[in-house]
Amino acid sequence: MTKITSETEFSPQAFRRALGNFATGVTIVTARSPEGEKVGVTASSFNSLSMDPPLVLWSSMKDAKSCAIFESASHFAVNILASDQMDMSNHFARRQEDKFAGIDWEEGIGGAPIFDNCAGRFQCETYDKLDGGDHWIFVGKVIAFDDFGRSPLCFHQGSYSMVFSHPGTTPRAGEPAVKGLAERRMGNHKFFLMLQAVRAYQDHYRPKLETLELSLIESRTLVMMNELTGVNAEGFVAYLSAPLPEVREALLNLTDRGMIVTDGDGYTLTPLGEAKALQCWQLAESHAEEAFDSFSDTQIGNFTDVLRGLIDQ
Repeated sequence: MTKITSETEFSPQAFRRALGNFATGVTIVTARSPEGEKVGVTASSFNSLSMDPPLVLWSSMKDAKSCAIFESASHFAVNILASDQMDMSNHFARRQEDKFAGIDWEEGIGGAPIFDNCAGRFQCETYDKLDGGDHWIFVGKVIAFDDFGRSPLCFHQGSYSMVFSHPGTTPRAGEPAVKGLAERRMGNHKFFLMLQAVRAYQDHYRPKLETLELSLIESRTLVMMNELTGVNAEGFVAYLSAPLPEVREALLNLTDRGMIVTDGDGYTLTPLGEAKALQCWQLAESHAEEAFDSFSDTQIGNFTDVLRGLIDQ
């Protein structure tokens, strides 16, 4: 347990890693300025606040370029992403001249863009702005909402994830017990099998990674930087499949610990970072050997071919 007292030094890195244990949903918050400029950002800070009146909130770093538009906008919209909208999350997490180019959207209340196929949408009238340290907390009064009932996209410990019913849950009163049918379908569905396999693989890998005092996204960042030089935060979003705020936190943590340094607009490994990246790669290799030890070379080769084929589709 890490206790914070006046006598102990507060560690932002450890604090961020601890916060990563809280699984969140993923949203795209949008708005339009009085001058007509549209803005959209990927955010996991969305939360409900009040039922009467119906209020929700989210937060933005004060130095974010988009923050000024949210401050001046009369309305904003929160688009809760569905589990198959990971590409949308990554797209709006990257810095681009026009994030809405090539994206299907429609104009919501107050001009805030809204998207189809989400899990849900909330259209809000700007209600208040609160000072939250290095963030502004934007409070909105919900004046319209849509509930599409789709499975949401989630984020936990540096990786996207999905929602599944806990095996300990029981059917509600009057609800038919269809557990056996669901198990038969999901137990033989290739997509759900892949998700379960990745989760099981990472559950055994994370405890080993803790010996290096790194989170999953931090280790992936170091390994990726060993192959790439001078990539900026936005560039890492596509390689790491993680929202921009999480990528920035990982880069900040690694910079604070002396493992990477800024290189123009990008980042480069320090000698300490190179050594740690090598440790990460060796750990990943040894874990893979252990996990695949019971499979034949032919099985592993076929499995690798299938994965590459799916990636190239």
